[in-house]
Amino acid sequence: MRIVLLGPPGAGKGTQAKLMHDRFGLSHIATGDLLRTAVAERTALGRAAQDYMERGELVPDGLVIDMIDERLQRNGRSDGFMLDGFPRTVAQAEALERWLAARGMPLDDVILLEVPREELVRRLSGRRTCRNCGAMYHVAFDRPAQAGVCDRCGGELYQRDDDREETIRARLAVYDNSTAPLADFYRARGLLREVDGTGEPAQVLDRIVAQLKGRH
Repeated sequence: MRIVLLGPPGAGKGTQAKLMHDRFGLSHIATGDLLRTAVAERTALGRAAQDYMERGELVPDGLVIDMIDERLQRNGRSDGFMLDGFPRTVAQAEALERWLAARGMPLDDVILLEVPREELVRRLSGRRTCRNCGAMYHVAFDRPAQAGVCDRCGGELYQRDDDREETIRARLAVYDNSTAPLADFYRARGLLREVDGTGEPAQVLDRIVAQLKGRH
């Protein structure tokens, strides 16, 4: 299976990608992670991407697709994969579609995780991060043993600026403007599978699997 995971920040894409990897053996290609790794390892693609990033510019779509291509070549093209974080716009979706078509690797499904806006804000604003080791907690779902203290290293837990409510709402507005139109793009192609992203992760996975079984 070749799948794109869509959904706003906080919808649980990363969590479901891990569960789907465990269930189906699909490679999880998180483009943000690819970019950070390529830059850290100083690969040719990473150096090219870093040039854009240092100038405060967006990394070109073609460069991101080249990184995806490199990742797929490492894993073997016959393997299934899940794309998380790309595409983010209709233009990127069109570029990805052309690239996949040229290689005889069309998408099978696009999973859109749907979560109410206030639930997204609650999920994201409750995150806390350790200043020392970077471990993540949540005030409602994954509390440390002692409030404000990291279980792993004893460091102070704090709320990052991008986890503050006003920042979260701004991020969600950006999603609405740029990424949400992707739903119409993929719906028109008969690929979109809309899934309720609320509840326990295992429940959400069951809904995804039911959608996939209904298609394959």
